Amino acid sequence: MNRIDRMTALLQASLAPLECRIEDDSALHAGHAGAASGGGHYRLRLVSSRFEGQSRIMRHRLVYDALQEMMQQEIHALAITALTPAEAGAAL
Repeated sequence: MNRIDRMTALLQASLAPLECRIEDDSALHAGHAGAASGGGHYRLRLVSSRFEGQSRIMRHRLVYDALQEMMQQEIHALAITALTPAEAGAAL
């Protein structure tokens, strides 16, 4: 299973997202110190009802908690867009 598949599985298990889109931006950071350690750079868009009533910081914390086993080793940088279904314009 590749990193994006693992990330998706972890996020699905804990946040049950309606949308989970992960882009690997690692190639854009070649030569960066974090790239040398093998950790990737990713962009995440996640839509979940678990974010209802949560601040932006709490939403990010939920994402980081879900991906904890991959952080620092396999994920060097993660740009997060965490939305509720209403914010994303998705139907409940």
